[in-house]
Amino acid sequence: MPVTVLITGVAGFRNYKGAPDNYGVKSDGDYQKIIHIIQYVLTCFITGIGLPMTPLTIYAFYSRVVAPIYVINLLISNLIQLCCMFIWVAQPGNMKIYDTVSYIYYFGVNASLCFMLCVSLERYLVISSPQWYRFKRTIKISVHVCLLVWAFCLVWELLMIHRYWNVKECMSAVLLFLPLLLFIFFLCGTLKALSASRAPSDEKRRAVCVLVMVLLIYAVLFIPSVVWCTNDDSILIKVSIIILRFSPLADLLLYFFMRKGIADRPLASICCIREDSNDISGSPV
Repeated sequence: MPVTVLITGVAGFRNYKGAPDNYGVKSDGDYQKIIHIIQYVLTCFITGIGLPMTPLTIYAFYSRVVAPIYVINLLISNLIQLCCMFIWVAQPGNMKIYDTVSYIYYFGVNASLCFMLCVSLERYLVISSPQWYRFKRTIKISVHVCLLVWAFCLVWELLMIHRYWNVKECMSAVLLFLPLLLFIFFLCGTLKALSASRAPSDEKRRAVCVLVMVLLIYAVLFIPSVVWCTNDDSILIKVSIIILRFSPLADLLLYFFMRKGIADRPLASICCIREDSNDISGSPV
């Protein structure tokens, strides 16, 4: 996926020092050091929480009667990212190890984005085509889709490593906006199909919340990487990379919205408040 445009920003951060001035203004080098410290501390925080919590969440999903295969693979891709962050925190002295880990990390990022699309598509089909989803969806098809996603991400990374396919950064930015259109389409299509759907009301609420959550994760954590990495400002590149590293923690919230009984009451309360406000606004004066 086009997310690999960030590799150039990760694999070789420019450690330059800005020219000092006579007015007490911090140079670019000073800002680089501050951001590097913030990046290190936040990465330790993310790995400290994500590494123990992600396997537990995978086990919790796997132990269900019907395991959400796409969500489990999404969490596995996040686990790959967290392991790479742990190696970065250890600060390996060999630059080849650092570069290799960077490619593996973005292999996990690309897979995470693809499985986010799979989760959104699955939630969309649950509401828009519940009969087709129940009778046509099989574990075999889901496993094949997951294998295709992993294979696609692996091939993409190999192409980027050997540079057989030169993609300009501006083109990569355009391509990375395409998933945003798909996320919006799945959410709007689900909202449009809610009234005609025969799915249970609690399942409808969970599906909508998952779609909204995935869209927010992509818009807040992924889009800045595209906007800021299309320029040469290394400080903005580092900030975008720091933001992107929070995606494994954000994906853990999907367990809260997909687990029956945990979020049903809060979501039902929100829906009741919305319905009451609609009744008040629609009542004649």
